[in-house]
Amino acid sequence: MPHAVARLREERLARSLKPFVARGSRTARCPRCRVAISHCACAWLPEAGAEAGVCLLMHDVEALKPTNTGWLIADVVASSHAFTWSRTEVDPRLLELLADPQWQPFVVFPAEYSVPGRVVDQVEPVAGRRPLFILLDATWTEARKMFRKSPYLDGFPVLSLQPERLSRYRLRRSTRGEHLCTAEVAALCLELAGEARAAQVLDNWLDVFTGHYLGAKRQLPVNIGDAAHRFLERG
Repeated sequence: MPHAVARLREERLARSLKPFVARGSRTARCPRCRVAISHCACAWLPEAGAEAGVCLLMHDVEALKPTNTGWLIADVVASSHAFTWSRTEVDPRLLELLADPQWQPFVVFPAEYSVPGRVVDQVEPVAGRRPLFILLDATWTEARKMFRKSPYLDGFPVLSLQPERLSRYRLRRSTRGEHLCTAEVAALCLELAGEARAAQVLDNWLDVFTGHYLGAKRQLPVNIGDAAHRFLERG
């Protein structure tokens, strides 16, 4: 069964009045891993697990981009949910998810953009509830707008991360190395939730995906003997 981001992609394509053209759109891609068929990474696709959940609020065309890393999160986190963000409408399925008593939602965003009373830096367990990490999947400029203009998120704590390393993501340019990609953010959240194994799987799946994607783009072979490939092979 397709995961949440794959389903959202199909919904978004069905609404499009014209084809979405991204860089590399002419490349024949594997429909599962989105890498060029010549460099398909599906042999290292990890099994989905984790007790924590992730809710991706995705800006308009994010689900259509082959470099989007929210897709990788949904590969790893079984309880992944994905919705297209809109300033004027809220998907009722999103509101239903946020109201579900099995979840304790956290909006993952830097503390400087929130009132201090909402900010937390730890994931404290709540009896009978699992953490649900709400990630704003967009460019940094778009994400700040989404944070300001999503009043239905205002009642939830803001989880402010303090990464100790710079981003390893190489498929899109950023002027600031401390701006992590969405999958890197999710891995940190999983660590805070006590799900170190799932965090490692996601980090390594990101590295494998990136290596295969760039290998196809540069027409170079992939080093399938590196640490990330070996980690995923061990399962």
